[in-house]
Amino acid sequence: MKNAVNREIPDELLVDGREVFQGSNYKDNTRYTKVAPSVKMRTAHIDSKVLPTIRDAIKAVGFKDGMTVSFHHHFRNGDYVVNMVMKEIVEMGFKDITIACSSLSSSHDLIADYIEDGTVIGLQTSGIRGKVGEAVSHGKLKTPAILRSHGGRVRAIEQGEVHIDVAFIGAPTADCLGNSSGKGGKSDCGVLAYADADARYADNVVIITDTLVDYPNMPASISQTDVDYVVVVDEIGNPKKIASEAARFSKDPRDLLMAEHCAKVMEATPYFKDGFSFQTGAGGPSLAVNRFLEPLLIKYGIKMSWICGGISAPSVDLLNKGLAECIVDTQDFDTVAVDSVHNNPKHFEISTSEYASPSNRSAFVNKLDYVILAALEIDTDFNVNVITGSDGVLRGAPGGHPDTAAGAKCCIVVTPLIRGRMATVCENVVTVTTPGECVDVLVTDYGIAVNPKRQDLLEALQKTKLPLKTVEELKDIAYSIVGTPDPLPFKERVVAIMEARDGTVLDVVREIDAIK
Repeated sequence: MKNAVNREIPDELLVDGREVFQGSNYKDNTRYTKVAPSVKMRTAHIDSKVLPTIRDAIKAVGFKDGMTVSFHHHFRNGDYVVNMVMKEIVEMGFKDITIACSSLSSSHDLIADYIEDGTVIGLQTSGIRGKVGEAVSHGKLKTPAILRSHGGRVRAIEQGEVHIDVAFIGAPTADCLGNSSGKGGKSDCGVLAYADADARYADNVVIITDTLVDYPNMPASISQTDVDYVVVVDEIGNPKKIASEAARFSKDPRDLLMAEHCAKVMEATPYFKDGFSFQTGAGGPSLAVNRFLEPLLIKYGIKMSWICGGISAPSVDLLNKGLAECIVDTQDFDTVAVDSVHNNPKHFEISTSEYASPSNRSAFVNKLDYVILAALEIDTDFNVNVITGSDGVLRGAPGGHPDTAAGAKCCIVVTPLIRGRMATVCENVVTVTTPGECVDVLVTDYGIAVNPKRQDLLEALQKTKLPLKTVEELKDIAYSIVGTPDPLPFKERVVAIMEARDGTVLDVVREIDAIK
């Protein structure tokens, strides 16, 4: 069956109420009852929930074959918790495990071995990279991986589509009863927003920390009311690896040109006025937009009401200069952001549900005026791919991309026209991760295209000197430089399902032939 982005979805996937994607607003006003976790009552006095080892905690929760375990990714490439826990689970002989992580990175390459040997049979995640992405792409995982946006993940947990048996939550600081924070200690990551839903909905919650602090550890990101056990280890992560290469401020002239054009696009739209809200992605051109926004804010004597999403130094700089009223934060991309959420009273931690879930009464993304996002590919229908590489291998993350694109009044995608010898603007993306109906403007180094659905924005930009082109013209220029891409050698087997925010099937990823 074909869905609303013209992708063929196999009938065998449309079971147990699963539907094809039928538009971003298809499930608006749908009512549901949130699921409830299994909770063990504790009415007597308790001095401590601390156990000696991770193995002791696995035994204490009554771990069994076939369970689903969850983790968060606030330590990004510096995370140690996933590998520590999974090593213990495997050494204890458990099998048929599903991992429901907020994201997986190259620091979790060990999991590919457990996929290969059949110990891990399922993945549900908002990001998949490194050897894990390769293993899934080449058909090693027993069941199709489920890929969701950050908001879509919370929705799936709240609605019971993902049932977490045990959540293992790495926390920079925790007390003896489990009050936990992303702040302090020797592995400070700033916030624990991604772990909030896991703590609230998992049947069992184990906090793993390397810094046990005096009770009560307040204010707490994770409350003792949701925690079963606490384990203290030597190290839970390397905070120096929180900041990735993608999150650094670009000095590339091409990136800076595109960033300047993004700022000028914003300036020309009707939403550019005092009190607008803003989010930028973690890519170099996206982050660089902040540099060009600052003089415009000063020129017009206006400021932003709030900045949201994953936070890095450029956003903190705007806050510190009084050009933004506050920051609402779900993830810190560098140590500047970590320090800010500690020390600035206008820098607030929010949960991922508050940030982006489509299944609550109002998420922050639905109040966004502008979002600047990156792309691996974008096609002539403005569909965006941020998950599958040009070789057909899973190596990215939808993250908050689909959530913010759907919610913002003006979604601007910024990407170079070509990357290496590959056309970034193309006829059809490999995998649709954000539907084109949610994308308003495309900014490249060869010109700017406006989605024909947004004639209001086109009319506004036609009054500027910006280099406007159609998306088809941009695609033709890209193909004239690098040639028309050959079809990828996909097999028939579906190895991953890309869900839309509402849980419908947006696209599928098929097994890719091994390189010969």
